[in-house]
Amino acid sequence: MTNHARQAPAWLAASQEEIRGLIQIIQAVARGHYSNDVMAFTRPGHSEMIQRVAEAMGMMMVRVEAREVRLEELIAQLQDLNALLRKNITQTVIAVANALGARDRYTEGHALRVSVYAERLARRIGLPEEDVEQIRVGGMLHDIGKIGFSDRMFSSGDFKNCDGILEEIRKHPDIGVDILKQLTFLGPVVDYVHYHHESLDGSGYPVGLTGDEIPLGARIISVADCFDAVTTDRSYRQGRSLEEAFAILRELSGKRLSSELVEAFIEEIREGGMISEAPKGIGFDRDRQIPGLRVRDDPPSNSEPLNGYGESYGKRTPPRRKTV
Repeated sequence: MTNHARQAPAWLAASQEEIRGLIQIIQAVARGHYSNDVMAFTRPGHSEMIQRVAEAMGMMMVRVEAREVRLEELIAQLQDLNALLRKNITQTVIAVANALGARDRYTEGHALRVSVYAERLARRIGLPEEDVEQIRVGGMLHDIGKIGFSDRMFSSGDFKNCDGILEEIRKHPDIGVDILKQLTFLGPVVDYVHYHHESLDGSGYPVGLTGDEIPLGARIISVADCFDAVTTDRSYRQGRSLEEAFAILRELSGKRLSSELVEAFIEEIREGGMISEAPKGIGFDRDRQIPGLRVRDDPPSNSEPLNGYGESYGKRTPPRRKTV
C-alpha cells in the first residue's frame, strides 16, 4: 500500500487541540449546558472537518432548543388547563354544598358564612395566604357530607332528641371525605372537612381526636361553625345575641374549642362585625369581591342555641373514641 493511500484527506486533518476543545463543548451540551462557544469552531482558521462538525452541532442545538421552548409552552398550557379544571371542579362541589342549604331555609347560606368567618379568623391569626384559602374552601365544603342526609333531617324542627337523626348527623364528616377524597388537589381541605366536629377533649366525632391532633384548619372552621349555628335563626329557636354567642364560645373553650382561637375570633367579630346575609353564587375565585355582605347588630335573642353539632348545647352524649 502506498503512502498516498494511507494518508487521510486534507479536509479531515485536525489538531489535537481542536478536537479536545470541540469534545468539551459537545460534552457540555450533552449535560444540558447550551452556549454559542461551538460557533467559534465554524470560522475560518479551523480544519474543514472541525468546521463541519461544529456547524452540524450548532444546527442540532437550534432544533433541540426550539423543541424545548415548544415543550415549555405546552407544559404551561397544560398547567393553565389543569388549574382551570381544578377551579371548575371545586366550583361544582361548592355549588352542591350551597344547594344543600336550599333544602332548609333556616340553614341556607350557612356554608358560606362559615367560610367567611373561618377565612377572617385565619387572617386574624396571621396564617399564610395559601393556608387561608384552603381554610376558606374547607369552610365552604365542611357540611358537604350532608348530601347523604334524608329529607326528614332538613324538615324536622325537633331532631335534637332523636337518636336516629343524631346518628345520621355524625356520619356526615365521613361521607364528606368519601365525596372529596379523589380530589387530591384539595390537599388538607379534606382533613378539615373530616375533623371539623372533633373536640379538644376527645369527645368529638367521627374519630375522637384530641388537642393538636386536630388540624388547625379544622379547629378554625369549628369555631366559625359553632358561632354561626348559635347566632342564626332555626325553625325551633331564634339566634342568640352577640354577647350570648361569645359566652357560649368561651364556655366551650378548652373543651371543644381552642381558647386562643375563640378569643381571636371574638376580637375579629367585635372589630369587623357579623354577616347578616350570605351572598349567593360565590365561586372559587381568590380575587373575588364578595357582594351582599352586610354588618348587622346583635341578632334576636331567645330560646336555646345549638352547639354546632346540630344538637342542644350542653346536652350531647359524645361517641366512644374510635381508633385512627
